[in-house]
Amino acid sequence: MSKRCVLAYSGGLDTSVILGWLIEQGYEVVAVYVDLGQPCEDREAILKKARDCGAAKALIVDVREELCRDLAFPTREGCSVFAHGATGKGNDQCRFQLAAEALDPGIKVLAPWRIAAFRQRFPGRQELIEFCAAKNIPVKASKGKPYSSDENCLHTSYEAGALEELTTDGFGLVEFGMTVSPQAAPDAVETVRIDFERGVPVRVNGKTLAPHEIVLELNAIGGRNGVGRTDIVENRLVGMKSRGVYEAPGMTLLYEAHRLVEQMTLDRDLVHLRDRLAPEVAEMVYYGFWYCAKMDALLAFIREAQKPVTGTVALNLYKGNILVKSRESGQSLYDAAIASMEGGGSYDQTDAEGFLRILGLPLRVQGQVRPRRG
Repeated sequence: MSKRCVLAYSGGLDTSVILGWLIEQGYEVVAVYVDLGQPCEDREAILKKARDCGAAKALIVDVREELCRDLAFPTREGCSVFAHGATGKGNDQCRFQLAAEALDPGIKVLAPWRIAAFRQRFPGRQELIEFCAAKNIPVKASKGKPYSSDENCLHTSYEAGALEELTTDGFGLVEFGMTVSPQAAPDAVETVRIDFERGVPVRVNGKTLAPHEIVLELNAIGGRNGVGRTDIVENRLVGMKSRGVYEAPGMTLLYEAHRLVEQMTLDRDLVHLRDRLAPEVAEMVYYGFWYCAKMDALLAFIREAQKPVTGTVALNLYKGNILVKSRESGQSLYDAAIASMEGGGSYDQTDAEGFLRILGLPLRVQGQVRPRRG
C-alpha cells in the first residue's frame, strides 16, 4: 500500500513539480489548496490540474476569514506525511513545519527542497519548467519571467530572479496587481472611514463587513490610491538577508487606522509595554511559533490590552500618502481641557514644581558626586 501524503498545493511551479515527484516516490497524494483569497486564480482549474497530474484527491480549504481574523492554520486530512514546496532557505519552511508539528507531533514533514536527490534533479527553475513541459503540466512560470510572486488577500510578495540584485529598481520591475503606482493614482483626495470595536475593525465607510470583506474593500480603496507598496531587505531566521517587494494596501490602511485609535484610548505605560511586546509577536509569527505557550500568553495580553480600543478614524488618501483627517472615540483618554495651551483649563501648572523636584532628586545627588569621580 502506498504512503499517504498531504501536499500544500498552490498549483504553481514548485508544488506542481513536487506533486509529480511525490507520485514517482510512491506516495498517494492529497493536494490541498489553501484559499487565502488569492486574486485572479481559478480554484476549480487548479484542483482539476492536481487530479490530472495524478493526485488521489484534491480539495480546497477556505481560510479567508480565519486568515483575516485569526491567522489560523488548517487541520490535516488524516495523512501521516505533510509535504510543502518551501525551500531550505526561507522562513515559510519554519511556519509550515512548526505549525504542523504543533498540531500533530507525530506527523512526518517532507520538504523536497531539503532533499539532496531532489535538488540534484532540479537544481534551478529552468529544470522545473522543463519538467512541467515534459509532463504537460500548465504553469504560469516561464523562462522570461524575472521574479516570482506569491499572493493572498492580505498582500502580494515578489522576490527572486532580478530582484536578488539590490541595484534593481523593484518598483520599476514588478508588475503590481493590487495597487497602482502613486504617480498613476487619482489627482483628488479620497477619504475612508474605519470603525474599530475592542481593537477589531468592523465597518468601512459606515458599512458593517466581515473581516475578509473589510480587507477586500480596503484593498480596493488603498490600491487605487497607490497605498501599500514597500521594498525591504529582511532578516530570515536561518541567518541570511533577503530582498522582497510587497504590496498590502488594505492592511497598510488598517495598521495606520488602528494605531491612531490606540493613541487615543491606551494609557502611556500600556502603549510602551505594547511597543516592547509587538516585535516579539511579529517575530514569532514570522518564524512560525504560532502554536506555543509564549504565543498564547502574548495573545492573551493583546486581547486584554485591546478592550478599550474602540473608535473611528478618517484617513485622507492621496497618491500613496495616508493623512489623518479626524479621529474620535468614546474611550478616548485625550482631554482638551487638560492639554490646552490656552489659559485656564483643569491642569494646575504649579503642581509640576514639586513633581520635578522629586523626579530630579537622584540627578542632583549624582551631579554633586560626579566632579569627585573625575
